[in-house]
Amino acid sequence: MVVGLRNFTDRVGDGAGQPVLDFDNGEELIHVQPHVAIVLGNHPSQSPGTLFISSKQVIWLSDVDRSKGYAVDFLSVSLHAVSRDPEAYQSPCIYTQIDTGEDEADSEGSDSECDGTLDLSKITEMRLVPSDPSQLETLFEVFCGCAELNPEPNEEEEEEHNWIFSADQMEYDPTGEGNPEWHFADNTSHPIGQSNGHHDLSQPMLELQIGDERFEDAEEMEPQDWQCP
Repeated sequence: MVVGLRNFTDRVGDGAGQPVLDFDNGEELIHVQPHVAIVLGNHPSQSPGTLFISSKQVIWLSDVDRSKGYAVDFLSVSLHAVSRDPEAYQSPCIYTQIDTGEDEADSEGSDSECDGTLDLSKITEMRLVPSDPSQLETLFEVFCGCAELNPEPNEEEEEEHNWIFSADQMEYDPTGEGNPEWHFADNTSHPIGQSNGHHDLSQPMLELQIGDERFEDAEEMEPQDWQCP
C-alpha cells in the first residue's frame, strides 16, 4: 500500500475511461459519481472529473485529461465528513484528511508545485465537490461503508488488549448491579462525521448520575423546553 495521495493514470475504455482495479485481490467498484471537482490542500479546484469509490480506495479521474488522476487508499483516509460551512469552503463538499505517513510538522511543509509537479506527499487535505450537493449524503454513506471494510491492520489486537476507552464506548449503570460499573454501549455511531481509526470527532457527552444530596432540590424543578432561536 502506498501511504498518502498518489497520481493515478491506469484507465481502460474509450473517452475518459474507468480506473483499472485489482479485481484479482477482491477489489470491487462500489460507487461512481460524475461531475465532481477535486481540491487538494489550498490549491485551486480541478474539474470536471468523475469520482470512483472502490472497496479499497478513492479515485478521481479528470474527464478531459487522461493523464490526470489521483487516488488514495481508505487506510490513508484518517477522517471524512460532510462540510457545508461556507467559511471553511465556498461549496458543500466531502472533506477528508489524509495520513501521509510523515510527522505533522513535515506534512505541513510546502506542497507547492515544482517544475509543474504537485508534491502529493505533502497533501493532507482533500475536498470532493459534487455539482449536485444533494449527493453528499450518499457519498458520505459510501465512505462510511468502505471505511468499515478497511480497518487498521492492528485494530482487532488493540481492541483485545487496550483498556483505554472513549466516552462513546461506555455507559453508566444506574442500578449499581453491573460488574464492572462501566460497560460497553451498543450504539457507537458517529452522527456528525466519521473518523477512521481511533480519532473520534463526535464523542457524545458522558452522562453521570450524581447521588450527592446537594442536588436533590434540582429534581423538583420543572423541565424546560429548549428551542433553537
